[in-house]
Amino acid sequence: MAALRNILVVGGGTAGWLTACYLARVLNAAHAQGVRVSLVESADIGVLGVGEGTFPSIRGTLSAIGLDEARFLRGATATFKQGIRFVDWVRAPAAAGGARRDYFHPFSLPSQRGDAPELLPYWLLGAAAPGASFAGSVTLQQRVAAASRAPKKRGDAPYHGRLNYAYHFDAAQFARVLAEHGRSLGVRHTIATVENVDLDEHGAIARVHTREAGALEADLYVDCTGFRAALIGRALGSAFRSAKDTLFVDRAVAIQVPYARADAPIPSYTISTAHEAGWTWDIGLHARRGVGYVYSTRHTDDARAEQVLRDYIGPAAAGLNARVLGFEAGHRPAQWVKNCVAVGLSAGFVEPLESTGIGLIEIAAYLIAHLLPRDGEMTRVARLFNESMSARYERIFDFVKMHYCLSARRDSAFWIDNVDAASVPDTLKDRLAMWRSRPPHRLDFLSDIEMFLPASWQYILYGMEFRTDLESARAAYTQADAARREFEMIRVLGTHAANDLPDHRALVEAICAERGAVAVG
Repeated sequence: MAALRNILVVGGGTAGWLTACYLARVLNAAHAQGVRVSLVESADIGVLGVGEGTFPSIRGTLSAIGLDEARFLRGATATFKQGIRFVDWVRAPAAAGGARRDYFHPFSLPSQRGDAPELLPYWLLGAAAPGASFAGSVTLQQRVAAASRAPKKRGDAPYHGRLNYAYHFDAAQFARVLAEHGRSLGVRHTIATVENVDLDEHGAIARVHTREAGALEADLYVDCTGFRAALIGRALGSAFRSAKDTLFVDRAVAIQVPYARADAPIPSYTISTAHEAGWTWDIGLHARRGVGYVYSTRHTDDARAEQVLRDYIGPAAAGLNARVLGFEAGHRPAQWVKNCVAVGLSAGFVEPLESTGIGLIEIAAYLIAHLLPRDGEMTRVARLFNESMSARYERIFDFVKMHYCLSARRDSAFWIDNVDAASVPDTLKDRLAMWRSRPPHRLDFLSDIEMFLPASWQYILYGMEFRTDLESARAAYTQADAARREFEMIRVLGTHAANDLPDHRALVEAICAERGAVAVG
């Protein structure tokens, strides 16, 4: 078996360029003795810049590829993201009455200082302030985000902050930043459209044929061609396993909305609002919002969906064009076949509720780089990669479904169908059944293949007002007074942090002003 010396990434965008950058940096593509990393992308296929959210792991990935944080923020018109605010997910607005209509999924972990007790059991037993949310009781972040404050100060080190964070950015702008950076890392870039794929006698890819640059050959091909899955699907026949019976939404309509005024506050979190047949995302960039409605075509039609979106935006939507995007939740169990590995949308899709798309790209790029078979023997590595990625997708599907199946909404067929036990995976049913009498524990999770830490499950579970009855175990929790002191300390520190940290827009503009005017999204 010949040594692996040449990798070709087919397709650009975030998936292609982030993968190429990571592989080039780790495999030292710029050095004569490094693995050659090339990327071919078509000039005919654009990147949708609807506004995209990320997971906190992106900071480690961008740092690993050597991309300066300030350069990234300026070039991608990025802002900081401290979590997700969920509105009207628990119950319909008309049924809310005086109850809380929203909850927050912060990125910071629950406080756990030294000898202080774990706070979740004591929150469940009523030791926190009456009516206080779980996230608001155990972290500073909800209070900081609600005050429109940033998670860091200007003098903090790149990719480090006082609170955990990710980003919002324009996907098209981000791809351009990554392309420029990738070329500086030694990625060989070709603008050409792949039209055909040749297989060899063993069923592996022998070469790809492009319209403009002829035939291109490599030892490993990375399919980043999006939903087309031109290599892994069309050429190699890897089957797609749908998850539409669990996750119903399959289309989105999106509008770019300018701010009403230049100094409008920028929320440092995604706003996810539930509607009759899905939910809207609302993401703040430098000069505009990216707003979209993700919906189920089984439960509504395109015209009604666009009206829901325009009603949500209000008068600002008048005269603005809407774009429609179609998709289907699911994944390919065989994402690495022969000498081809799929990354991004060609591998699978999860609705953007918890911003898992780019996180899955990061994971795939990491696995390829560090499992890479330098001797060219792909079979065992492919098996390990496929097992690992499939397990991640399945756990993410469970996590996303939990947002829906715990809802008390019964105002439309969409929500009624989502709580139907037939649509809930058995793995999630088992967990929820156990968590009725005890809270989630780290032993419920396999850390190496979980995208979401136990804290995230807890934030969603109790944000959705799930009931865990610990009353019969109350005698086991003997540190109630210490827990009350911790809850009060977090409340006080949250107020201090909200006063001490800078305004979110002010920080973003200060970073961007270092090299000229604020970028326009």
